Amino acid sequence: MDSFEYNKIIGALLGTVFVIFSISLVSDSLFYSPNPEKPGYAIKAEEAPAAAGSEKKENPAKAPIAPLLAKADVQKGASIFKRCEACHDGTKGGPNKVGPNLWGVVGRPIASHPGYSYSAAMKDFSDGGKKHWDYQLISEFITKPKAEVPGTAMGFAGLDKIEERADVIAYLRSLSDNPEPLPSPEAAKPAADAGGAAAKPAEGAKPADNAAKPADNAQKPSEAPKQ
Repeated sequence: MDSFEYNKIIGALLGTVFVIFSISLVSDSLFYSPNPEKPGYAIKAEEAPAAAGSEKKENPAKAPIAPLLAKADVQKGASIFKRCEACHDGTKGGPNKVGPNLWGVVGRPIASHPGYSYSAAMKDFSDGGKKHWDYQLISEFITKPKAEVPGTAMGFAGLDKIEERADVIAYLRSLSDNPEPLPSPEAAKPAADAGGAAAKPAEGAKPADNAAKPADNAQKPSEAPKQ
């Protein structure tokens, strides 16, 4: 192949490159679109303002159990308790298992059952035996034991449904020769339910005639009798 043939090949390649480059320049000039100063589709997401009174989510474990105990089903509670029987015995005089015997647990001082070795976390939770297993405390504990008493050896995941907790607690109450009295449903209502006002008297009740009248001879603070 002589030099003339090489020149033709090189010329063809250069011509091809020139054509491609020219097409690129023309395309850029035809379809050029400058970038906008501001994005045309910028979307600003704004958080919706929190509804009044909803800043803090209520802890389901703290829901009052007293209103549900009066209508709780002991038989359903016994069925649910079967999940606990791998670790707890509920018979009178029964043995301690992985967990302590639960006969008479309602009203019993926390971490006090004889012969059972409680975890350090449960002993701390008992406040030296001052705290007792009342209805509300049992409900809070069995909702999620490890959340209520961090470090407890109890591996039970818990009962999310308050109705199930009420049924189980009603059953635990029956495990006693002298079951603890049921709490008044009204006792569990916070004072805020009354809108901050003083408690209303029972319907039909009349105030005492002299309830609002101060004694005529009431002593002033500076005239208190000597002890």
